[in-house]
Amino acid sequence: MARRGKKPKGRPINGWVILDKPKGMGSTDAVGKLKWLYFAQKAGHAGTLDPLASGMLPIAFGDATKTVPFVMDGRKVYRFAVRWGAETTTDDTEGPVVKTSDIRPSAETIRAILPDYTGEITQVPPSFSAIKIDGNRAYDLAREGELVEIAARTVSVHRLDLVSMPDEATSVFEAECGKGTYVRAIARDIGRDLGCYGHVIDLRRIAVGAFGEADMVKLSDLELAAEEGLEVLDEAALESGAKARVVDFRPLDEYIVTPEAALSDLYEVNLTDEQAGRVLSGNPVLLRGRDAPVFCEEAYAVGHGRLLALGAIEEGAFHPKRVFGGRG
Repeated sequence: MARRGKKPKGRPINGWVILDKPKGMGSTDAVGKLKWLYFAQKAGHAGTLDPLASGMLPIAFGDATKTVPFVMDGRKVYRFAVRWGAETTTDDTEGPVVKTSDIRPSAETIRAILPDYTGEITQVPPSFSAIKIDGNRAYDLAREGELVEIAARTVSVHRLDLVSMPDEATSVFEAECGKGTYVRAIARDIGRDLGCYGHVIDLRRIAVGAFGEADMVKLSDLELAAEEGLEVLDEAALESGAKARVVDFRPLDEYIVTPEAALSDLYEVNLTDEQAGRVLSGNPVLLRGRDAPVFCEEAYAVGHGRLLALGAIEEGAFHPKRVFGGRG
């Protein structure tokens, strides 16, 4: 007799929560916290955000984890403050100062150099970064005192603006960039080019892929929503040491957005019930309609009121490549 598989622990929820991660919390810790709050079976995040940074950390539940690559490959927007006059080993406030300068660049001088840091640029990532070298994270090697040499790489910076200068030693920037770009390296390199040196003193991510600043929810709001759904324990239960637990998840679930919210840049295929059945079985379906595309490298299909599959359109037919089985 075949043994039954162990039933997964938690709720089979599907969707995204766009967390406004507070400073001091690691990305892995944030995922664990939300997985616990939602009692979710499966969770993951799209793009690591350093503990020293705040802002957008998209967290996926269930089927939404299959759309994580589309979010991670999307553009990201950072707002960051740079302090001029000192360069540090970590390119932020964590490391000791290694170079200093009395030069304080003007707004005009800074704006004049920004075109050199937009478009396809070459940068050496910070020594204290998550890049792997011979299987080890660069920041682990650097903390152990090893000399970390990271090869220069080409990255895309679509926009880099000087937003404000609160004082002569501080500049606030906003950068829209592609995958793998380090704004700490941008600050470091601008400081070197201007001879004033610099390091990031505040970093906040405000957009990732299809998600914008208005989509973010604070951890404190999620915790309040969880409290709304807690069971009420009577005096006897409290005396016995019982702990309250969330029994009504509706206040929390109001913050979940659908898995397909991450796919706004892809072509959407709306399926009939008959087509949905075929796609869920892994079969292609012919698209009808005058405006239906003949070819499309990346598309997603919806039906039955939910995301059904990721795939491609070839010769006028949608071919599913990854089918979503969760019902949510």
